[in-house]
Amino acid sequence: MEGITKRFGDVVANDDVDFTLEKGSIHALLGENGSGKTTLMSVLYGLYEKNAGTVHIDGEPKTFESPRDAMDAGVGMIHQHFQLVETMTVLQNIILGHEPSDNGFVDTATARWDIEDICSRYDFHVDEFLDTKIRDLDLGARQRVEIVKSLYRGADILILDEPTAVLTPQEISDLLDLMGELADAGHSLIFITHKLGEALGAADEITVLRDGAAIGTVDAAETSETELARMMVGREIQFDRPPRESPEGDAVLDVEQLHARGSRGLEQVSGVDLTVQEGEILGVAGVQGNGQTELVEALTGLRDVESGSVRLNGEEITDTNRRQRIDAGIAYIPEDRTTEGLVQDYTLVRNALLGNQTVDPFVDNGLIDWETVHDHAGDIIREYDVQPPNERSEAKSLSGGNQQKFIVGREIEHDPDVMIASHPTRGVDIGSIEFIHDRLLELREAGMAILVVSSKLDEIRKLSDRIVVMYEGEFAGAVDPVETTEEELGMLMAGHDAGTDDGDSEPSGGVHS
Repeated sequence: MEGITKRFGDVVANDDVDFTLEKGSIHALLGENGSGKTTLMSVLYGLYEKNAGTVHIDGEPKTFESPRDAMDAGVGMIHQHFQLVETMTVLQNIILGHEPSDNGFVDTATARWDIEDICSRYDFHVDEFLDTKIRDLDLGARQRVEIVKSLYRGADILILDEPTAVLTPQEISDLLDLMGELADAGHSLIFITHKLGEALGAADEITVLRDGAAIGTVDAAETSETELARMMVGREIQFDRPPRESPEGDAVLDVEQLHARGSRGLEQVSGVDLTVQEGEILGVAGVQGNGQTELVEALTGLRDVESGSVRLNGEEITDTNRRQRIDAGIAYIPEDRTTEGLVQDYTLVRNALLGNQTVDPFVDNGLIDWETVHDHAGDIIREYDVQPPNERSEAKSLSGGNQQKFIVGREIEHDPDVMIASHPTRGVDIGSIEFIHDRLLELREAGMAILVVSSKLDEIRKLSDRIVVMYEGEFAGAVDPVETTEEELGMLMAGHDAGTDDGDSEPSGGVHS
């Protein structure tokens, strides 16, 4: 791709970008949210028509007017949000639009043989559930179905758009291994990401975009996270845990023997005790699905407490609802910003009102004071560097990082006593991660009690004063982030005692914070 320019009105999404992919290689396209990565690849895939530039595949000039043209030329794209029909089977999804026929009927036997051949070559195991409906598969399996679908349609060039965003650590490891196998087999892969470690671990070359322009291309074996971060954001990024004194404040959030059930009626939180002090960040680590979501919802008033006690500043709040807990001083950064943190079709002004719609100064004599709300939204946008800086933008028009910064700002501006942050930097770029981490650490220094839930070990170690590990609804261990390695944390997350490396020990449980 040479000199690719793509404009949306007055906005230049790609500015004279060059990008070269070698056969049988993995080329990472790295950049912050909104840097133009997906737009550039959407041009290659025929989703967008370029304003300028040329595309050559195997030396031949190509112009794609649709994804069908790109697929015919051997280009496949696995989107961040899977393009699968949930009510159809795996086999039906893979062949959809490319069904082999026999006398006017769909030849499922031939399709099944072709799919099984692909799975055998790459050890995919998708052929084991070809008759299963997509809605019954986990996210890792859906990812593999998307890849098989592209291979079935003859893709030699595979574009993977943020493929690890919704996967567990083990699923990410499996996917990166699979990408290497595909490259070894002669396929050429473009790996869109904003995660430095994954780019360095998977790619042969890395091209960095910033503000729609290509900053440069580097050999993955000859660069570092520090250099890539500087290329991405244009300045140095602080990766290390900043030095700080141990907290000595009073208990703000105090939880005893908390039990809570999940959506299917099964107990997901089993007798958890925790205390968060003034000026402290308590980190809760764990593989997703071990009760963290139910714990957070029980603490924030979004889920009923089966038994146990929740106290805020010494006051019993166990039986209060979400609105009452907001008023009492519990702020919440949810794990899913798109469905729980923002109303995507609302403007930022209307989203700024959420959680404030019953309190002064946003309500006057029972009526919403929209001028005050508008000013409040503008303050959040300026203070938390939300781009674009337009209060009347709809939430869905913002990148993931800017949506997250807006939510963080809104919750901080509630002036709470406790901040509960669930996966606060999931799916955001390194610049936004640094910004959000800095805000949380500033709140800690100002004396706020903070509970951070995250499956990212580097994040949990950087932010936390103490770490508890949640496993199967219990706290499986309490550790010091300075003295504990990521490997030891990983063992606790897997249900084994820290320091055990043979994988045969029994899970430890019931260790309170």
